[in-house]
Amino acid sequence: MILDDTERPAAEYAALADALEELRDEVAEKPIKESRLEGLFDEATTSNPDIWNTVTAFVDVEDGEAVVTEESKLARGKWAPEIVDDCDAMVTVDVQYGQMPDEFAYSVLKKLETKIETARERAAAQREE
Repeated sequence: MILDDTERPAAEYAALADALEELRDEVAEKPIKESRLEGLFDEATTSNPDIWNTVTAFVDVEDGEAVVTEESKLARGKWAPEIVDDCDAMVTVDVQYGQMPDEFAYSVLKKLETKIETARERAAAQREE
């Protein structure tokens, strides 16, 4: 999820896209255990799927860098608005106990690519206004 904030300036969307691209490249090039999404991987692959169904990494852009501020599990439901409003993007994956790092990375790369495209589209739309 990228926050649906139509008042956000184009430069902020562009900065978000750039930061997420850097994170995407890191996940693609490094072992997942050496990436900023190591905690997301650990939670998604070791949590009991009978209790938890998704895990989310909350991402803030700080000084042009994607910073994973926390990972949190969700059983069924939605995040509280104050949690969502305090981050720039969320990366959510299904809990899959024992999932291999390559499978996890592939799934996350697809999600990040979608978020990057969305941020770029929103930056372009803001520039047109």
